[in-house]
Amino acid sequence: MNLSQLSNLISNVLLLSLIGGIPLLAAARKVNVFESFVTGAKEGFEIAIKIIPYLVGFLVAISMFRAAGGFDFLSKIFAPLLTSIGFPTELLPIALIRPFSGSASNSLLADIAHTYGGDSFLAHAAATMMGSTETTFYVVMVYFGAVGISRTRHAIPAGLIADFVGLVAAIVVTRWFYG
Repeated sequence: MNLSQLSNLISNVLLLSLIGGIPLLAAARKVNVFESFVTGAKEGFEIAIKIIPYLVGFLVAISMFRAAGGFDFLSKIFAPLLTSIGFPTELLPIALIRPFSGSASNSLLADIAHTYGGDSFLAHAAATMMGSTETTFYVVMVYFGAVGISRTRHAIPAGLIADFVGLVAAIVVTRWFYG
């Protein structure tokens, strides 16, 4: 058995153990598994209903900004500065959209990989940026909105600082690994 087959076997056993082990452990502890599942599903549905208005408003605003050419405009304005510090201007749209939307940044990542090739520096840097940053505004809007927190105080600045550090680190590390 080679390493790939062994790794596949271990991951399958672990996944099956997790899927089967949780209900078995709950049953062993005399927890009504089905009732707990239904209660959790009901609470999840109620939270989803609370989140939908925030999510729709958020997605509409992002779509309008993108359709109006807001990201292209910002790319043109910041291109000289970004070029001077070594930040590829092709990655600015993904850097700007990532704090707002994970799915929109995923589509931008796919566009970059398709345009420049999946093994290009830009695709590697964009993928590293995706893993190094968070959808800060989305998280604050949806999750804070779902639990009724309206004053975010330090959450947004802290999240944006972490995103900025993640962006810089993504470019530096990708350049280091890419050569």
